[in-house]
Amino acid sequence: MSPRVTLLTDFGTRDGYLGAMKGALAAAVPGILMDDVSHDLPAGDVTSALYALGRYWRLYPEGTVHLVVVDPGVGSARRALACELDGRFLVAPDNGVASRALDQASSWRAVEILAASLPGGGSASATFHGRDVFAPAAAHLALGRPLARLGRPLQDPLRLAEPIPERELGVARGMVVLVDRFGNLLTNLPGAWLDDASRARIAERSVPVVRTYSDVEPGALAALVGSDGRVEIAARDASAAELTGLGRGAGVLLLP
Repeated sequence: MSPRVTLLTDFGTRDGYLGAMKGALAAAVPGILMDDVSHDLPAGDVTSALYALGRYWRLYPEGTVHLVVVDPGVGSARRALACELDGRFLVAPDNGVASRALDQASSWRAVEILAASLPGGGSASATFHGRDVFAPAAAHLALGRPLARLGRPLQDPLRLAEPIPERELGVARGMVVLVDRFGNLLTNLPGAWLDDASRARIAERSVPVVRTYSDVEPGALAALVGSDGRVEIAARDASAAELTGLGRGAGVLLLP
């Protein structure tokens, strides 16, 4: 079976940066399978990347290498990360992008990638570690070589803490943590906290609780449990973010 690498970046596709990284991978691992997850994440948006990665990394077979390059701190003192999570691998900047994957894994181990361990011994561009650091590290793992050879053990990868929702006397308080491309307002509220008797409230607007998007009229807001198992505020055939003017950090209430 050919080695498989997934790619998640904010590179876009017009400037050749993606091609350069893919070329480095293809040259190092002939026959490698490269799955493009997304390259249109908002530039430098680590939060969007960590939620995206959290949706798919476990669905791939063991041995898959997940390569994530959303790296606003490229060239700085931020570390470069490689880790094994439940038999899969992740290569990424150590800027919090691995947070949800690390939280979801039953076991993991990590190393800080050291330049001396890579081909060229540290001649990386200060502005393009995707090509010069992360692609070679991903190729190393795709070839079945040991994680430990990429660098020194890392016990404290950066983890961005998600706000913890609260519930008291039947009232749950959470917040919007992400806006997806459909304009859905994704929250930190567990879906198990939502039932048919609940009412949702956001920005002084009461929102009906439904099972799926088509249970309300076109253009109407709805609260439902999304595919991530979290409560989301959506709008049928429209953007809830645009209708409400809200985004990350907006408060959401669930009322009995």
